[in-house]
This record gives sequence, structure tokens and C-alpha cells, in this order.
Amino acid sequence: MIFAKRALLPSGWVPNVRISVERGCVSVIKMQEKAQVGDALVDVLLPSIPNLHSHTFQRAMAGMTEYRANGRDSFWTWRELMYRFMDCLTPEQIEAIAAFSFMEMQEAGFASVAEFHYVHHQHGGAQYDDIAELSNRIYAASNTTGIGLTLLPVLYTYGGAKQAPLNEGQLRFGNTVDAFERLYEHCKAEIVNQSQDTNIGIAPHSLRATTPEDLKQILALHENEPVHIHISEQPKEVYDIEAWLGARPVEWLFDTVNVNQNWCLIHATHMSEAETVNLAKSKAVVGLCPITESNLGDGIFNGAQYLKAYGRFGIGTDSNILISMQQELRTLEYSQRLRDIERNIMVLGDGSVGQALYLNACAGGAQALGRNAGEIAIGKLADLVAIDSSQPELCALSNEQLLDGLIFAGKDSLVTDVWSAGRHMVRGGVHINREKIVADYKYALSNLLQLI
Repeated sequence: MIFAKRALLPSGWVPNVRISVERGCVSVIKMQEKAQVGDALVDVLLPSIPNLHSHTFQRAMAGMTEYRANGRDSFWTWRELMYRFMDCLTPEQIEAIAAFSFMEMQEAGFASVAEFHYVHHQHGGAQYDDIAELSNRIYAASNTTGIGLTLLPVLYTYGGAKQAPLNEGQLRFGNTVDAFERLYEHCKAEIVNQSQDTNIGIAPHSLRATTPEDLKQILALHENEPVHIHISEQPKEVYDIEAWLGARPVEWLFDTVNVNQNWCLIHATHMSEAETVNLAKSKAVVGLCPITESNLGDGIFNGAQYLKAYGRFGIGTDSNILISMQQELRTLEYSQRLRDIERNIMVLGDGSVGQALYLNACAGGAQALGRNAGEIAIGKLADLVAIDSSQPELCALSNEQLLDGLIFAGKDSLVTDVWSAGRHMVRGGVHINREKIVADYKYALSNLLQLI
């Protein structure tokens, strides 16, 4: 049992709540209760926001790409550095880095993650004996940390628009549709050995990394599964796709395939007004990664217009340069304020911006992961996060102000406990397997740095 002094339920804030968890799901919610011997005692209990977009291997690059060389630095120059770094990674290092990233996510309050996994092969592009070798390493990392996982194997066939060949740095990603299907089947078969809440979907990397024919083929093979895709992240991408396919990326996608509630469009930073409204109406989720989008100079998402059209969104940590649930939401709202020279933008009508951001990200993230979560309710997965409202940042705030304080004034250390499908993995702000995970990560990096 979990006892919370107050909990945010679908009906609102409720004091003195006891919650039972069975087979990973919330089974009983009792209100106006007293704590019992053996209960896990927490202050404030919230549904956990799912992390809908991650490339865990990039966590090990943090701080290595912030040096400006001669010429104009951009997303595209960053990408070349990322390729060189990634090409040295071994399976053991990929697993250790993923486990460390997942642990940090949980300590930051994320109970689940969608891993957009596109490193599949050996240096030079040769396949491992098991085509799912590196996907299995992601599974292993999720088992070590206990995080809820939606694995998204990535189809990445071409190096750019117009079927450009893969460059040397992309060879570890490359699969034809047939090879991708073999990879996917291996990954799906392995789910029986994972936690029961583990899920799988597909991720055509981007329009530039596939073709219209290949995209239609894999979509026909994967109906009713999560579909994630990078789209309209950079102006160059928009120009290249328009020159090749005759339409802007989001426009082309909506004209060509059935974009629905199973889809998550990552970034969607550069959209026209019509694209923004159509995406909102589709009931798909936009996957926003504000820290990474800021770090890479992607641009600012048109949040105000999208929200007014009742668009759905969630947040992800993408490059994992800094893993922080609060700072993702904070950066999203502040980016809107800086662009529009206004305040309190990401909320419809009157009300708490922090609570609107938080609950929208819970719902959108759960939808994007295909995960029965996003709220504290009977039958939902027990993806829960507890925070300490007695800390100075929050102690003077009412229920209605609490999530504003968490997001705009709070530190990550406010997180005390996290349950992933009922697995109590963070206690007292620390992951229960932290010592070994950190040691493995440091060992992996010490070996990796000798090769770079």
C-alpha cells in the first residue's frame, strides 16, 4: 500500500489517500484514510509523466559538442559529431549508457520511456549474429532499472532526401524494409521475457530516411501500434522534402497516410498554420523535447496555436544532455513567452499553467507510448511519482499552485519516490540500483574514451 498526504486524482486534489497496487496496476483507492504499518509513506503523489522520446546512447556525449569551431555551427554539424561518437560504441557500452539514462529518468520523475532506437549494427554496418543484439541491450537496461519501456525499433534506409545513400556515419542504422521486419519480429518475440507492461511500436526515422513506398509498406504491416517519426525539425529538412515530394513534411504526411491517435510526431517545430491545425485535429501527439530543441537550435514549437486547436502533446528527453522533467516543461513554456512576449501561454482559458502542462504531458505521453497510464485511477498502471512539498520551494503553495511551483521554481531533488508499473524503483530520491548502474556507466565511458 501507498499512503499519500495528498494525491492528484482525476477528480482533483484529495487528502489522505491509500492506494493498493496489484499486478502493476492501481487496484484500490481509499480516501480520508490513515496510514497503516507497512505503508510506503509519501507527501504528494502524482501520476508520472511518460518520457515519449529518447536516444539513450547520446547521454554519454553530454558536454562534448559545445565547442564552436570555425564556420557556422548547427544541428547538421552536431549530427556529424554524433555519428563519430556513436560508431565506437560496443553492445556492452550501449547497455550501460541506457541503464544510466533510464535511472536518471526515474530519479527525475519519469516512470516510463519510449526508446527511439536506431543503432542496430556493428561498425561499418555489418549485422550482429542476432539482428536484435542492440535492441536486446535496451531491454536489459530496462530490466536493470525497472523503467516501463516502449521499444521503437527504427527504420532508417537512406542518408537523406531523394534516396541518398547512407554515409559512413549512418551505416550502423541502415535496414531495408525486409531487414527491419526481421529485426522487429525478433524484438517482439523477446517481449515475453520482459515486464508485462513492456510495449513495442515502430519508428520510421524521418521522411528523409525512407521513401513513400517503404513507409506505406511498413504502416500496412503495423496497424494499431505506436508510430513515431521525426518531422519538420529543421528548416533544411522542410526545404529538402518539399523539393523532393512536392509538399512540406507534415502536409505531405497528412495527404499520403492516415495519421491518427497511434502517431507521435517528434518535434514538428517548423509547421505552417494549416499543418498545425490539421495535426491538432488528427488526435496524434506531438513529441516535444524542449531542452534538446534548444540545445540543437531547432526552433520554437507553435504551442499557442496548437493548444487553441486542442492539440495533444507530450515531452521527451531526446539527446538526454540534461534529464529533467521539470526543465522540459519549464523550457517549453518559457520558449513560448520569449517568442510571443507574453506570459502564461500553455493553458486554455484561466487556470494553472503548471497543472495544465503537467496533465497534458501525462495524457499525451501515455497515448504516445501506448501505455495504460497517465492518471491515478483504478485499472491504470501504477506509474507514480511522489514529491516533497515541505521543501522551501513549495511549502507556501496551495494545491492549485503546487504544480506551478514544481515546474517553475522546483529542483529535481523534490522527487522522492517513483513507481514504474508498481515497481518501487526510486526511494528517498535515489534509485535502488544506483551504485551498480553508475559504476557500470563509468567503466563503459572509461573504455569508450580510449577509442574516440
